[in-house]
Amino acid sequence: MRRPWIVGVLLAGLLLGACGDPAAGPEQSPPDPALPTAAASPTTTTRQRPVASPRAATTPTAADAAAKAPTVVYLGDSLAMESQKVLGQSLREQVNARYKSAPYSGTTLCDYLEGTGERSLVPPADKAAALVRSLRPDFVVLQFWGNSWGYTPCMDGITYDKEPATYFKRYAADMRRLTEQIADAAGARRPRIIWVSQGPDPITPERIRTVNALYATRAAASHDLVADAGRTVSPATARYTWAQYLPCTAYEHDHPSYCTQPGRDRTALHRDDDYLHFCLAPTTSTPKPCPVPSPGIARITREITRVIADHVG
Repeated sequence: MRRPWIVGVLLAGLLLGACGDPAAGPEQSPPDPALPTAAASPTTTTRQRPVASPRAATTPTAADAAAKAPTVVYLGDSLAMESQKVLGQSLREQVNARYKSAPYSGTTLCDYLEGTGERSLVPPADKAAALVRSLRPDFVVLQFWGNSWGYTPCMDGITYDKEPATYFKRYAADMRRLTEQIADAAGARRPRIIWVSQGPDPITPERIRTVNALYATRAAASHDLVADAGRTVSPATARYTWAQYLPCTAYEHDHPSYCTQPGRDRTALHRDDDYLHFCLAPTTSTPKPCPVPSPGIARITREITRVIADHVG
């Protein structure tokens, strides 16, 4: 039986941090055999579309592939911070994406709204609307656990534990405002927003259930998308039951570094001291991308990539 969770000790460090030591290098996920392989990924965060040779330009297949290469912007909190390198690699390999990530640990939706000024943890250049204006993306991926403890000033002190109804009302309003700002910034060529659903939370399981329902409602109202990444880190028959370990998938069996306990046919999603994040390296004081292979991150990013691949073109 798992040890009892000591909530007060965990929240301050775990919810604001992300994993990693840059000396170890970013985590890299093996190529996904379920999707077509594209060109090798570059070393920079943003990939420029390669200049086609004269011969390639006359080939319809090559021209079509270049035209369909999407531009993806990835925003979010510490869950996005730890996953950003792996998602970028996956998108480049599978859909030849041009990719920009700008996550900030400890944030929530209001931090990415323009007009929040000093009350925001996100600088003006990385606001969602600002990035849409400058990059003209095809997809904007938003991954937020749902800041519920009042850390960021733009939440105005609203927390789930003290005011759950007010918290959800505010969260839904910020989702609508962020969608509107992205649409206004894009003009006639609006990107598809992908709301990433979250995995189980052992402390407030009903909160996560409601947050995910809000994502689905917002996506339906705006003709956007949901990537149910949280399902991939949940037990098959218990979507909102938290688990530190899950059975290894076929993909993880084929890539042994992602099946951490093959003798028991199970893999670790979380460290013993961190129930929220999926990076299997210790949390550091300075948030960074995860530096080690981590099955939970691979599962989440493969699902986001699958959704984008299904809607490219």
